[in-house]
This record gives sequence, structure tokens and C-alpha cells, in this order.
Amino acid sequence: MINISRQISFLVIIALGATLVMSVGEFDLSIGSVASFGGVLAAKLAVSGLPIWCTFLIPLAISFLIGYVNGWLVTRFRVLSFVTTLAMGTVLGGITFWLTGGATVFENIPDSFRYIGQTEWGSIPLLSIIMVLLTIIFWYIMSQTSFGRRLYAIGGNESASRIAGVNVKWNKNTAFALCTVLACLTGILMASRLGSAQPTSGNGLFLPAYAAAFLGMTSFKEGIPNIWGTFVGAAIIGVLANGLTILEVPTFMQDVITGLIVIAAVILQRLGRDSR
Repeated sequence: MINISRQISFLVIIALGATLVMSVGEFDLSIGSVASFGGVLAAKLAVSGLPIWCTFLIPLAISFLIGYVNGWLVTRFRVLSFVTTLAMGTVLGGITFWLTGGATVFENIPDSFRYIGQTEWGSIPLLSIIMVLLTIIFWYIMSQTSFGRRLYAIGGNESASRIAGVNVKWNKNTAFALCTVLACLTGILMASRLGSAQPTSGNGLFLPAYAAAFLGMTSFKEGIPNIWGTFVGAAIIGVLANGLTILEVPTFMQDVITGLIVIAAVILQRLGRDSR
């Protein structure tokens, strides 16, 4: 269980961000590129000798601005979030390759940068503790605060929310910003765990993140993105991936199975909505 909790920590954190954006009826296709960008930028800053808190805060601040711009473009110009975030992800992918030259950043990574990703408190990985804390924090935000209720209201009926006095633009922008912050944090933690940063390290998390969110929409609150459902969905995917690895199933087949899980989850969500 401890091993699986460490394995799913990255997936849970990035999937929490995807859940926030889905709660307002949008999607962010840039989260994989943001994770790669965040990990590379943090590693480069750590190598340059900046204090460890700067190597974390600078990428997170930049990612917040990126997410806010995503939301602003979607709400200001009424463009599809698919198109906007896909384009932003492409831009970030190019910047990441420019920063690294396409090579992995691994030389002269300080031990202080590796600490969070490789440390255990007792027998529990610090990554697992961070994952649980973030899950609890965002569960509280989404279920116990007015901000969370506004996000759900916007996702349920944006026009009615606007008439009721909800600042739709600000709330959507904030949801996008928090999503990219969590994606960036995922990339930084991955780089800390591995002691290196690859320009494509976050790309493989995009589909599993939304798979976890869709599974959560079928297992907890049918048709509604929710935090604990996403957590359970990520755990299911993590256990499945762990079992397939033990059975020596090829990596490409694991991708096939993950894709089929997403299709099944979407169908189950639609069937549940139609039955209601």
C-alpha cells in the first residue's frame, strides 16, 4: 500500500487540478506540458544555485499566470477550452525543449532539491503525505466553501449562475490557474523524486489524470467531478498499472487499457445521467 501510494501521488495531484476545471464544465489539455515545464524549470533553477524555496515558488507563480491566461482567453473571447489549452500546451512544450535542448537535466542537482521527492517520514513517503494533505484541502475547498459551490454552480448552469450574481469569469480563471499550479507542482515533485527532469516527463500523465476524474464521476457522485472520487479513480488506475507491471504486460498495452477505462467511464457517466 505504501508503494502504491507513492506511485499514485503524482497522478492524484495532477488529477485534482483536472477535477477543478471539469467542475466548471471545461477541460485543460495543457496539464501534461505544464508538468514537464515546471519540472524542467525547477531543476534548472536548482542547478543555478537559487534557494530551494525559489526553485519551487517561481515555477508555481509562472504556472498560475499561465493558467489564468488560459481561463481569460476562454472567458473573454468565448473560445473552446480544448483549443486554447492545446495551443498553450504546444507553446510550453516548445519552451521546455528550448530550455533543455531536448536533453535531460540531471547534472549537479542539489540534495536539497531531491529531499521532498526521496524522503520518508518513518516508513511513509513524504510524497504520499503531500498527496493526502492536498486531497483533504481541495475536498474542503470544493465541498465546504462558497468558492467550491460557485464552481459547481457554474458547471451546472453557467447562465443561471451569472444571473444569480456569480462572477463567472473570475471563478473560471481561478479554476484554470489552480489546475496549472497543481500540474506544475506534480512536475516539480517528479523531478525531485527522480533527481532529474525530462522535457516530456509530464506528457504521460494527461490521459490517466482525466481517466481518474471520470472514474470518480461514476464511483462517487454520478456525473459530478469530485475530489474523493478522483482520488479513488487514481488509486484504481495505480493498482491496475502496478498489477499489469507485475504480470509483465507491455507498456503500450497499459496505455490501451487506460484508454478503454476512460471510454467505459464516460459511457457509464452518460448512462447514469440519462437514467436520472
